[in-house]
Amino acid sequence: MTDPIFIDALGPNGSYRARNRLTVPDVAGNPLVELSLVPRLYVTRAMSALHKAETLPTEQRLTAMRAAGELFATGVVDGMSAADYQYTVSRMSGTPLPIVQRAVRAIARSAASSYDSAQKARPVGAVNDWRDPKAREGTAVWIRRGDVFAVHAAGNHPGVHSLWLEALALGFRVAVRPSRREPLTPYRLISALRASGFGDDQIVLLPTDYAEADEILRQADLSMVYGGQDVIDKYAADTTVLPNGPGRSKILVTADSDWRDHIDMIVDSISHEGGTACVNTTAVFVEGDPAPLAEAIAARLSAIPSLPPEDEKAVLTAYSMPAARKIDGYLLAKAAGTRAHLGGDGVVDELPDGSAVLRPAVHELDDPFAEQANVELAFPCVWVAPWTREAGPAVFHDTLVLTAVTKDEKLLDDLLADPTIKNLYIGDHPTYWMTPGVPHDAYLGEFLMRTKAVIRD
Repeated sequence: MTDPIFIDALGPNGSYRARNRLTVPDVAGNPLVELSLVPRLYVTRAMSALHKAETLPTEQRLTAMRAAGELFATGVVDGMSAADYQYTVSRMSGTPLPIVQRAVRAIARSAASSYDSAQKARPVGAVNDWRDPKAREGTAVWIRRGDVFAVHAAGNHPGVHSLWLEALALGFRVAVRPSRREPLTPYRLISALRASGFGDDQIVLLPTDYAEADEILRQADLSMVYGGQDVIDKYAADTTVLPNGPGRSKILVTADSDWRDHIDMIVDSISHEGGTACVNTTAVFVEGDPAPLAEAIAARLSAIPSLPPEDEKAVLTAYSMPAARKIDGYLLAKAAGTRAHLGGDGVVDELPDGSAVLRPAVHELDDPFAEQANVELAFPCVWVAPWTREAGPAVFHDTLVLTAVTKDEKLLDDLLADPTIKNLYIGDHPTYWMTPGVPHDAYLGEFLMRTKAVIRD
């Protein structure tokens, strides 16, 4: 057995190996990482240092971010090569290696382009600096709502760490509390940022027990957290916290379009990224009989192989056997009374190392308002339901991404007007489509920044 990898806290005075450490296993249950968990006093001192620090000049921090992105993606960081890092993340989190590799490239691109991407959120009437000539006649200046930004990160996908880079680019000092499931990506990214020019008092990594987690948020000016519906509900009224929860992304195909022309997009939307992302499709609605579409989806998804996560051809996320059985039991309970086209007898498929993947599941519903249509699970699991004109847009409330395959412009107007549908993709566009500069769940800059009127002599 190899020695565990130590992931230390990264505080304002460098790395710190705490007495209290959590063993993070790989998906087969073998010890892989020793994660330092810092006490409340350490959190308080680290957050205080962030508040006292001066923000790096814009060009200096953007140069450092570009260098850090390249180092993170291709270099040796804290003695670990890029290939070893990617393999370790795959074994630790169960995320298929091809997905990890794509995420690493996306993080590097974000490090290089995050400032320009953040600028897309700046109001057209605002400038970035009071020294701008427009201020002599009076203008709005786009300023930060604070100085310290905290992140309670998710561990389901390395790509979540591309988003908070915008805050760093805009001049915030940043504190990241890593997920216990996968703390290596933020450790490597922050180490790369520090090696490329950011001071230890500019960005910190604060692994903690649950009791200290809220202390990080309390001492930050603004925060972003990831979690389930309980997290959304907990912070719904807090204007300083931006919660990121379930996506419940969906596809609609109306009668004026043939789903057969879009089956590739539909299946890809369900299975891309291993089915774990908030932008993966969890429900497909069709105007007409849903059974043929459900059968076609099931036939495609059943061909996905069961492979260990480090395999170059892996598609499905791996889990420990107890975690896989827990999800399987939840699905079987929720699916009671529905018609299973795939996965009706269970979805757990054990791998040779004792871990498991969750095979795809396809269930047909008879009611567009059935509660199962909003059940989101972290593997390719989809509910296929009929849609009617009477049901209308109400079916799609609280959807992160809706792909609407329809020629009905009045319907599209109504879907676009619904404030609970965060993103609308019209036609043959997968729900996981994203590109720099286009908002994912609104622009992060809308939360981080505000305008202030300025006029100068």
